[in-house]
Amino acid sequence: MPDKPEKEWFAEWFNHPLYLKVYSHRDEAEARTCLETILQKTNLESLTPSDVRVMDIACGAGRHALEFARRGFITTANDLSSFLLECTRTQAEQEKLSIECTRQDMRQITAENTYDLVVQLFSSFGYFKTKKEDLKVLKNVWKTLKQDGWYILDLINPVYLEKTLTPSSSRTIDDLKVFEKRRIAEGRIVKQITISSSDDSITFEESVRLYRMETISGMLVSTGFEIREIFGDYEGSAYNPETSPRMMIFARKKD
Repeated sequence: MPDKPEKEWFAEWFNHPLYLKVYSHRDEAEARTCLETILQKTNLESLTPSDVRVMDIACGAGRHALEFARRGFITTANDLSSFLLECTRTQAEQEKLSIECTRQDMRQITAENTYDLVVQLFSSFGYFKTKKEDLKVLKNVWKTLKQDGWYILDLINPVYLEKTLTPSSSRTIDDLKVFEKRRIAEGRIVKQITISSSDDSITFEESVRLYRMETISGMLVSTGFEIREIFGDYEGSAYNPETSPRMMIFARKKD
């Protein structure tokens, strides 16, 4: 009997209820700041929201997608995790927000010429084993955007990370102990997360490819994007290769 295919780390971890507990520090204020930067820098804030179609391609529990919907944009929240999508859907129903939730692997997004803006935020790029798969994501985003549509790709700045990496840390969340070990290996940031209670312990691993600016810029341009601006944080500060924690790339679809 052939071996079962190895389950990809994100398919398991992002579908686990403890994921939201571990990342409960990601707050709504940060999401609003990020959105305001995006809308200002793209000038989409000057348009009627109901005329603008937005996709959050890896929406997680919907922090950013829900904020777009609150502001009246026609919003699609996409993720592979059925658990996180249900969290998004439930919150939207509670707030009586109109939002479309779709469950697609970002390597298999099928929409064409549909969106004015696609966002991929909080290091949700680089999950896969090969750069070819990451390039497939870029091609799918290009295809799903309208002409001149915006793509906001938010990545860790690897130069900054290498200088500031904390190898291990621990914290307590309610009755849980969370211990995290981090390392850079083979061009990826790898984090092992062990979550312990009084009677059980479980470990997950995250692994995200780190892209230097020249590499990801080349991939975007080769796909058909024009890079307009790069910012170093969610507030829209100028990008500094040495000191910026993020690489927030603003690109537009060009033929």
